[in-house]
Amino acid sequence: MKDLYVSWDEYNRLIEKLAIRVYDSGWNFDAIVCLARGGLRVGDVLSRVFDRPLGVLFTSSYREAAGTKQSRLVIADHLSSAAPLPGSRWLLADDLVDSGSTLVEVVPALKARFPQVEEIRSAVIWRKGASVAEPDYYLEYLPTNPWIHQPFEEYDHMRVSDLKTRWGA
Repeated sequence: MKDLYVSWDEYNRLIEKLAIRVYDSGWNFDAIVCLARGGLRVGDVLSRVFDRPLGVLFTSSYREAAGTKQSRLVIADHLSSAAPLPGSRWLLADDLVDSGSTLVEVVPALKARFPQVEEIRSAVIWRKGASVAEPDYYLEYLPTNPWIHQPFEEYDHMRVSDLKTRWGA
């Protein structure tokens, strides 16, 4: 199982291809909910290209061992959006399904909190082989469950002083 390293260019290309996959399915949805933090960039792009309102739901399961070990899922009490999300069909966006537990828990939680929502479909870039859940839309299936090094992770261990050094400020 080799780690997977993803550049910014590749990451952006994958999000665009995910948008095409959702579009080609012909499914019409009313709003997008992205899972923060990993799904923020995915949700932002999908919201823009589909011209749909975006909600953000904070979840966290990778809190141990400097963010490399999964633990119990925590789902925020509130969905953040500029206005209440419309409609009965929502697209749930994230970067990946790892164990699948987030997807398994978040979909029923959203339906319980928002009874007007009749259908939620999920869209992710990567689906790992260990996942107990299969997202409705995904680009890459990773049967060996590699650790994915995403381009924004460099900021996990960086501080403003590091940026000042990088930019000579």
